[in-house]
Amino acid sequence: MEGVNGDGSLIKLICCVKNSDWGRIGRESTVACLYYRNTGIEIDLDQPYAEFWMGTHESGPSYVVQGEKVTLKDWIERNPGVLGEIVVKKWGTNLPFLFKVLSVAKALSIQAHPDKVLATSLHKEQPFVYKDDNHKPEMALALTQFEALCGFVSLEELKVTVKTTPEIVEVIGNAKAEQILNLNEDDGEVEVRLVLQSAFTDIMSVCKDVIVEVLAKLISRLNIKDQARHLTDKEQLILRLEKQYPADVGVLAAYLLNYVKLNPGEALYLGSNEPHAYLYGESVECMANSDNVIRAGLTPKHRDVEILCSMLTYRQGFPEILKGTVVNPYTMRYLPPFDEFEVDRCILPPQSTTVFPSIPGPSIFLVVGGEGTMTTSSDAVVAEGDVLFASANTKITVATLSGLHLYRAGVSSRLFE
Repeated sequence: MEGVNGDGSLIKLICCVKNSDWGRIGRESTVACLYYRNTGIEIDLDQPYAEFWMGTHESGPSYVVQGEKVTLKDWIERNPGVLGEIVVKKWGTNLPFLFKVLSVAKALSIQAHPDKVLATSLHKEQPFVYKDDNHKPEMALALTQFEALCGFVSLEELKVTVKTTPEIVEVIGNAKAEQILNLNEDDGEVEVRLVLQSAFTDIMSVCKDVIVEVLAKLISRLNIKDQARHLTDKEQLILRLEKQYPADVGVLAAYLLNYVKLNPGEALYLGSNEPHAYLYGESVECMANSDNVIRAGLTPKHRDVEILCSMLTYRQGFPEILKGTVVNPYTMRYLPPFDEFEVDRCILPPQSTTVFPSIPGPSIFLVVGGEGTMTTSSDAVVAEGDVLFASANTKITVATLSGLHLYRAGVSSRLFE
């Protein structure tokens, strides 16, 4: 089989799709189009296509298509040299990152991913719910305008929210509302976080009957306001979320989280124990090789409110948006503060060439548009939907006549400095 000795060949992969109900339907979904191009399996026009997975996670394995059909995980275990010495030493024979494309039509759950210590204990206690023992820092890089909730609003915005949202006061009580309004920056991080944690936990733990009543009042009030003035972006979002998830506590909790809008080519990264929910749009996503999710709102799935509320950092303030750093005239690199991964975005205009230099770790390439060639020891013709695994220490020349748009996921280059 080509590439087994890390000889510089590119290995084509057949990848996996997830049809969660928040996905975009049929051909509207970039995920569906990539999956069809990758596998030849016809798109079901009535089916949601949410996630396209590329990697070794057992919940959605990729397959090597040369010779016998074998999972990428098994193939790497037989040929560990393809990962490079540094990667094998740190992570063993498993690919440390999981690469995805998301097509989001409606909000995903308000969720967080556990750190390594919590992931290990959750996997041990509830292996059918938490299917691995890894942490899951992640990054979403926008393909289209992409919306998310991420992290807690600043103290200033929290106070404005409490002053202007009587439904939140009704849930947390007047005493806690006063406590929030009396906080100031001099009170110290610990005290502010404890008050925020208490308020957020009160909201997330409220009983179903109360949240039904409170949300009915909130939606009625916002609809009346909408006749008198233009609603804020956050208020419009609240109305949208309530239509998607009626009587769900996550609608009220969204007031406490930052509403983030990414333009194409901008990225958002999330460490462990940070609350977030992707809301709308399409993105490339990369993360540590895990599928651990702790949910508490905007979902019909299993919720673990107590664990979520106890695990969060309660850091406040708007998240950092990565714009990418220039690698060459056609390539931007997105380098979050995690060892497991980085992502390159390469947009080649017609009749151009670029080089991905040899690096000491593995890469997965995804072609999202156009066609061209990728040359190592041999030429591979590539087009939309192609996914290729590149072994460590492989220099790759990419060329196109008509234009080519691709992404590369790899281990953080900081690890090799």
